[in-house]
Amino acid sequence: MKKILIIGSGGAGKSTLAKKLGELLHFPVYHLDSIFWKENWTPSNREEFRQNIRSVMEKEEWILDGNFGSTLDMRLKHCDTVVFLDYPSLTCVYGVVKRRIQYNGKTRPDMGENCKEKLDWEFLKWVYTYRKKKAPEIRKKLSELTNVKVITLQSRKETKRFLQSLS
Repeated sequence: MKKILIIGSGGAGKSTLAKKLGELLHFPVYHLDSIFWKENWTPSNREEFRQNIRSVMEKEEWILDGNFGSTLDMRLKHCDTVVFLDYPSLTCVYGVVKRRIQYNGKTRPDMGENCKEKLDWEFLKWVYTYRKKKAPEIRKKLSELTNVKVITLQSRKETKRFLQSLS
């Protein structure tokens, strides 16, 4: 494991897992949200975003977390390990609500500068329907990968055991 991609629904804990893995393995950690979002929720343009991701993937070791389906195929081609957090919908909804409360009026460490935490119904709906609408396509892509280790974790307990197995 030298180039690790962490994917899954919002609220699953991708950034938290990335941080913990980074500490355990002593790898640099990159968050797609902080690469994409500029100050005050200003999005990067498509080519700049893709180039910034390419710059990360050129490094020898990295952990990269996030969704952004438009770049998933590109990221899958450059990783040697995928950790897919395939958690139940309610677990993820709980995660985003908890995060909203925890970072109320603040910017998370994995976000762009001055992107204060927010939560709206559209995002909650996306999180709630992720496992039904998005996850099947991701599972299919992951099943077609060759030369990439795929680790699917379906609960926070499994994730905790996974981290313990590495330490």
